[in-house]
Amino acid sequence: MKIGILISGRGSNMMAIVDAVNSGEIPDSEVAVVVSDKADAAGLDKARERGVETVVIERKGRTREAHDAEIIAELQKRGVELVCLAGYMRLLSKDFIRAFENRIVNIHPSLLPAFPGLDAQKQAIEHGVKLSGCTVHFVDEKLDAGPIILQKAVEVRDDDTTETLSARILEQEHAAYVEAVKILAEGQACTLPPVVFCL
Repeated sequence: MKIGILISGRGSNMMAIVDAVNSGEIPDSEVAVVVSDKADAAGLDKARERGVETVVIERKGRTREAHDAEIIAELQKRGVELVCLAGYMRLLSKDFIRAFENRIVNIHPSLLPAFPGLDAQKQAIEHGVKLSGCTVHFVDEKLDAGPIILQKAVEVRDDDTTETLSARILEQEHAAYVEAVKILAEGQACTLPPVVFCL
């Protein structure tokens, strides 16, 4: 299974996936390319250190559709079968989602459908919930609303700040993302709802 990973920043979830592929924890897979929309994304160097090809495709004032078209072309050129969003901070166009329908996954720092969108950890604290966590899900045309692959829960402590809760959720994100991609690589997605594809 050829994987393409999209990043915008430090790429810690990207590193978790690449390391799991390289170690064989995620079987029969390779990370074909890491794409960033920001030339200064710290994750680019981390990907190169791991021997992964990197591509920078900046927006440069273009429309979302034009920008996405270039990314789609680069992914397709490398035969990418699964697209993982790992801290990619731009919404995808409908064209992108249709080009890789049921083959794009994302990780979100809440137990969806609770707290979609930005600042999920802050939302959790403000609502006074006792449990938050992270969700790996397929991407569709609605924000943070695609079929859920798996979730990991994290206790929200009385003295938590957005920063402390975010740090504990991030630890679980790395494990959750690897586990989810492993499920897809092994074809276990067949056990998920019928709308989910089987590789």
